[in-house]
Amino acid sequence: MTVASTSSQPQSAATSSTSITQTTIQDGDSSQANGAGTTMICTTTILTTSVDIEIGPERWIHLLFTWASKQFTLDIADSDRVFDLKASLFSLTNVPPERQKILGLVKGKLPPDEERIGDLKLMSGKKFTLVGTPEGHEIKDPSQVEFLPDVLNDLDVDFSADPTAALQYQNDQRNIRKVREATKKLNVNIIHPLREAILDTKPLTSGALPPAECARPRLHEFLSKIYPHYDICIWSQTSWIWLETKLVELGMLGGDRPYKISFVLDKTSMFTVFSKREGKTYTHSVKALQIIWNRFPQYNAKNTIHVDDLGRNFALNPRQGLKISPFKDAHTAQAMADRELEKLARYMLHIAGTEDFENLNHKVNFYDDHLPSVKASQL
Repeated sequence: MTVASTSSQPQSAATSSTSITQTTIQDGDSSQANGAGTTMICTTTILTTSVDIEIGPERWIHLLFTWASKQFTLDIADSDRVFDLKASLFSLTNVPPERQKILGLVKGKLPPDEERIGDLKLMSGKKFTLVGTPEGHEIKDPSQVEFLPDVLNDLDVDFSADPTAALQYQNDQRNIRKVREATKKLNVNIIHPLREAILDTKPLTSGALPPAECARPRLHEFLSKIYPHYDICIWSQTSWIWLETKLVELGMLGGDRPYKISFVLDKTSMFTVFSKREGKTYTHSVKALQIIWNRFPQYNAKNTIHVDDLGRNFALNPRQGLKISPFKDAHTAQAMADRELEKLARYMLHIAGTEDFENLNHKVNFYDDHLPSVKASQL
């Protein structure tokens, strides 16, 4: 995923600075049998909003446990969830969460994954026993090591509909720490020199058909048109191996196109958050733009737009998100008549000169029937 920033302020340990950047993202349909789609980002001017909230120091708990007659230790924060505890145990023992039986940590049954560790009232030095059979040592998709569950499209959440509620995700201690951790381990291979604005796009392909058949109509024309105004980043909810192969097959990398991809991120740059829908809690992974803004200070909430067909990916930066329709069943006549990218190009060109994207409402403006038209010859 590509993000555009013009400035970035370092965060102190006690302060949470929430920035909003507009980024456009397009990815392959995550409901397809071959996995999640790809996200693209382009450079654009973005609007940024900062909210400074004092955050107290986190309390960490030192735990000791035994597994297979071996002694282990781990540290976990009050703001972490039971989900994170299981992930830590998995990383230490290779016992997957569904096989873990944790004895002696709490009285009775272990609470659900969304329960906060702080609510368990644990004390440092607490001992427990882990029982479970580890996974084999077969070759794995690198993204699986990150313990990031995939969620179906029908569990989507529109975070842009309630920005105030979205602040609880942005100011959550755990999420702030996860952004810092993801920033530290971010390893970016710059494919093309960066400029000062970014577009992140998601639904560009569908299914496992030959590239010419699975690409969304007008894909290359769309990228060529917006490239003069945006840096393009691809952020995919799949693994790098699959992503690289797909991008090369589509001619988006290594070809002689009038646009260039600045860099590519995969599933390992995402992390899991806990959201609510109809009163129920569920987990899903997110694309936190702050990770990119921390790494590349020229991009920020004012010049980044994130285009995606999954609103939940905007959980930590809802003001930067533009949700477009998913692209499915690429082999059908209906899919081939899809013109979503033509409309997206029109909108991206229309806002390209905006000084601050945070002054825009992508959700409303994108569906404005009075946007200036773009001649077919221009696309």
